[in-house]
Amino acid sequence: MDNDFTADAIGDLTGRRAVVTGANSGLGLQTAVGLARKGAEVILACRSEERGRDAEQRVRSITGSERVELRLLDLASQQSIRAFAAGLSGPVHLLVNNAGVMATPRSRTADGFELQFGTNHLGHFALTGLLLPNLREAGSSRVVTLSSLAHKRGRLDFDDLQSERRYRRWAAYGQSKIANLYFMVELDRRARAAGWDLTSVAAHPGLANTNLTAGMRTPAVLDVFSGFIGLMSQSDAAGALPTLYAATAPDVRGGDYYGPSGLGETRGAPRLVAPVPRVLDRDVAVRLWNRSVELTGVDFGALQPVG
Repeated sequence: MDNDFTADAIGDLTGRRAVVTGANSGLGLQTAVGLARKGAEVILACRSEERGRDAEQRVRSITGSERVELRLLDLASQQSIRAFAAGLSGPVHLLVNNAGVMATPRSRTADGFELQFGTNHLGHFALTGLLLPNLREAGSSRVVTLSSLAHKRGRLDFDDLQSERRYRRWAAYGQSKIANLYFMVELDRRARAAGWDLTSVAAHPGLANTNLTAGMRTPAVLDVFSGFIGLMSQSDAAGALPTLYAATAPDVRGGDYYGPSGLGETRGAPRLVAPVPRVLDRDVAVRLWNRSVELTGVDFGALQPVG
């Protein structure tokens, strides 16, 4: 791969249609800009109409593209996810599962799921499954799911996925981020087995200076964390490069995981990186998949377990 990759290196995306969740700011906004600038039709899937409209105008202004559209999507609501998918007709060549919340106080989604697991994993799991007809209609499609360095300390607690017994905000975040990777790998396995031209990959931004810390409302935590991020992080535009590489580069293969090339994968140009080995545990991935189907009611139809 090209270790000097920049957004300018992306090829022509005319005729391709992308959905980017959480596109109103940060990594999602920069991803949308990068795709629209190269000719893709980009759907900004945002929870807030006001912030989404601002982002829509900003992407149009920066890129000169008129093929940018806001559609409302709240990943913390299965009803909203189903409404979004039902209202989206036609092919989707690229789905970027970017939106997320981090280290929030204990809270629940509209469906009663722990907020971080329910939004970061279950929301994108359901969205991807419901958009499978659109992804297949595209002929050749790609799903990029955003994880985090925090996945390295993440573990799935199947006896307490919703953190009902004990809630630790960083542990819950790590669980949601490793769940993203189990999902990405299992989606790739199933798509390959079914013979579908659907590429499932993942990316992480390293330490990127975005508004994801908004959920951490404790001043002391914010002060320490913001100071650390300020010293060690890269811009949101740089943090979006692993996502853009995973979404567009021709040498990307199913199951790949991309992150920054610098020390500790915190910053730098994108490169192929490795998740923690337990992400490749098929039994755990299938167990998570089956539990996610039970919780969301989205079963992915023809994508059955690999024998």
